[in-house]
Amino acid sequence: MTRFFSILDLYLLRSATRAVAGAFAIISAVILLIQFEELSRSVGVRTDAAVSDVLWLTLLRSPSLILLLSPFMFLFGGIAAYVSLNRSSELTAMRAAGVSAWRFIAPSAVLAFTAGVFVVAVLNPLAASLSARFEVERARLMQNYLADAPKEVWLRQGDDRGLIVIHAKSRDLQENAIRLRAVSMFVYQKDPEGRLQFRRRIEAAEAVLRAGLWNLRDVREAAPGQSAVRSDSLSIRSALTADGAVERFASPEAVTFWGLPAAIRQTELAGFSARALQLRLHQLMATPVLFAAMAILAAASSLRLARQGGLALAVGVGTAIGFLVFFFNQMTGALASADIIPPLLGAWAPPLVALLSGLAVLCYTEDG
Repeated sequence: MTRFFSILDLYLLRSATRAVAGAFAIISAVILLIQFEELSRSVGVRTDAAVSDVLWLTLLRSPSLILLLSPFMFLFGGIAAYVSLNRSSELTAMRAAGVSAWRFIAPSAVLAFTAGVFVVAVLNPLAASLSARFEVERARLMQNYLADAPKEVWLRQGDDRGLIVIHAKSRDLQENAIRLRAVSMFVYQKDPEGRLQFRRRIEAAEAVLRAGLWNLRDVREAAPGQSAVRSDSLSIRSALTADGAVERFASPEAVTFWGLPAAIRQTELAGFSARALQLRLHQLMATPVLFAAMAILAAASSLRLARQGGLALAVGVGTAIGFLVFFFNQMTGALASADIIPPLLGAWAPPLVALLSGLAVLCYTEDG
């Protein structure tokens, strides 16, 4: 009997894997086509970008969008797998052999949870790095287009000894470097009581952040009550890295899962709100639960025997619930970003609601 269930589990796991892979291929193809068309319109028409440039931007941008829609892969894949088993009467045979629905849903739930862990730990860092590269490449292509010209920049870097407020007229994102133009730096130091005291102001024609240093060119600096001092160049240590500064300009989705804790600490230390980064961290941590919930919801909505009728209605209800969960996830994320609800609630409420919905449908279907 143990061997029978082992073989059964492997068979169900193989069926679910094939269906999820098919859903992944279809969703990925649709996203690639839509992104190529959108970038062709927003970038290709406004610049001299070649088709190869637009295609490269599409390949850089699409992975993060594919991961955003990845819960639907387990929803649609799970529905396809279990509807196929249902219509071929395999579910009927399993029930006749005394196999509980809780038993043959477990493989797809375990697959989804494991895939969620893999997505967060491995694929998210890859997609985030590609998204950050997309920001750089798009800025490079659009730098001569007036409507997308870089706007004024404000940055802050700080530690337990002081704070530097940085203002620049424009910015240029480069690989492994940030270039600011018409820069003003306001340097503050903490007194023994921890209060910030203004020490000096630095003006520079250009500032480049690379390898933990601000390299300034054509510099003029002045302290209160003193005359200005000019110099050709000046280097200032920075708590920011080039990647960290890019994260200030880019969306939280461009920050890797493993880099989020450090980004949150740096952002809070510099005096900025890290709410968006905290929300992103909790959303990623909740991803395996969301995937498993979608898989359970898909299976639970596909268990009604085809010969009893109503299978299409049950599948439609399950799909509708899945879409509602996705939009609920987006809504709670927006509320958390707007400081209306805590990031913890905004990130974890949708996966838990989806999980409870799937279990409720399963209990109603299986136990009446």
